[in-house]
Amino acid sequence: MDPKLQQSAFYAVLALAVLAAIGGGLVTHGAEGMAFGLFASFTLGGSVMCIWERSVVRSAFSLMATFMGVAGLFVLLGHDFLAMAQILIYVGGILALLLFGVMLTPPDLTERKLTRVGGAVVFVFGGAGLVWNHVQNATRSLAVLPPEELTEATTQDRAIGLAFLHPEQYVVAFELAAFLLTVALVAAVYIARRRTEDFEPEEVA
Repeated sequence: MDPKLQQSAFYAVLALAVLAAIGGGLVTHGAEGMAFGLFASFTLGGSVMCIWERSVVRSAFSLMATFMGVAGLFVLLGHDFLAMAQILIYVGGILALLLFGVMLTPPDLTERKLTRVGGAVVFVFGGAGLVWNHVQNATRSLAVLPPEELTEATTQDRAIGLAFLHPEQYVVAFELAAFLLTVALVAAVYIARRRTEDFEPEEVA
């Protein structure tokens, strides 16, 4: 099949899936369902795009959409600290680390072999099935409360932002995380760097 046709078909199916998720959430649970469908689409759609795309820039933006989708899901669950940590550490640090590592690594022209793609598909669907089974078993034991008995969601973004600057709270952990990311980035550059012998032609026996 023509690569351009494959690309168009992939993005058409992905766009329809995103619209179906957002529309289904809006119909079933209103604005909250629509927000969940949007963030879930960012998370799953971004991860699929990251695997599918050959362009490093597009893959990086797709991975950023995945991280942002996870942060949005944390916001819907009322965990502001995890959402901020997701954005600060993963979007601000891990994404740059992976981007540098990928750009400095020689490409593998056999990465889209049928056997590798088939194995990845089986692995993904198998993992998704296990997660779905675990979620189903976990939700059966939960007590469902009516909406009027649920506590009102509150935000703590201001307190978390101030805690990151306070010397007795999160600032030390934040600096240690930044130091760890810097060390990991330097190590990734050292491992992925091309040596002089990589450019020399191989001797034919």
